[in-house]
Amino acid sequence: MQLIGKKIIVTGGARGIGASVVRSYTKEGAHVSSFDVLDEQGNMVAEEASLKGPGKVNYYHCDVSNRNDVEKAFEMAVGEMDGLDLLVNAAGVNRIIPAAEISEHDMDLIFKVNVYGTFLTNQVAFNYLKKQGGKILNFASVAGMNPYPAGAHYSASKGAVASWTRSIAHEWGKYNITVNSLAPAIWTPMYDERRSLMSKEELKSHDESYSKAIPIGGKLGDPDKDLGPVLVFLASEGSRFITGQIIPVDGGLVSTR
Repeated sequence: MQLIGKKIIVTGGARGIGASVVRSYTKEGAHVSSFDVLDEQGNMVAEEASLKGPGKVNYYHCDVSNRNDVEKAFEMAVGEMDGLDLLVNAAGVNRIIPAAEISEHDMDLIFKVNVYGTFLTNQVAFNYLKKQGGKILNFASVAGMNPYPAGAHYSASKGAVASWTRSIAHEWGKYNITVNSLAPAIWTPMYDERRSLMSKEELKSHDESYSKAIPIGGKLGDPDKDLGPVLVFLASEGSRFITGQIIPVDGGLVSTR
């Protein structure tokens, strides 16, 4: 087990990638604090992960786009864990809307959670990490690097996350804080929702394009098998010299440079 004694906050821990992160870290012995607004699901994931152990999970309600929520949740979590080593900011939202139809409300929603949520959680985490160092992992997306039809606002938000991450990695490196962003191509409930909006013909074309574009497996990866181990490594001491990077976990879908 690589993460015994580690104290970790995971946002968006109620479902999808966030829930997978909670499970992966608990299996490796970490004490995890899971944040979300989906309280029933969040508590269920936390309870199941704690029962399996050997680590443990506490769940806290937190809207990452609200500074007061973020500060209170961090205060409770860090107090309960008696410290903080790592923040994984996995909370995010997406809406499938053609670019010409995106409203100000749509843009506000995506940017409040994906961009402001990253800014707020990172800034509050910094206040706890700056004395002893630590790690921050944010979530960019392949959608922030590739064209993403019917999701231009989501793509823009993830591009912003990547840029923010690179900049604070340089600012906060002197405090021995590493900051990286993940760009996963992983099968999640959010992806299931996108697929449900496609016609049979669109779905067939989509799956055929992925079968050609993703060399490993021809489809999006599994959160527990394909992404979880990478996040465990990035939480471990082995990643101490990696910072300011966009790290794709996508089966070869995107080649970064």
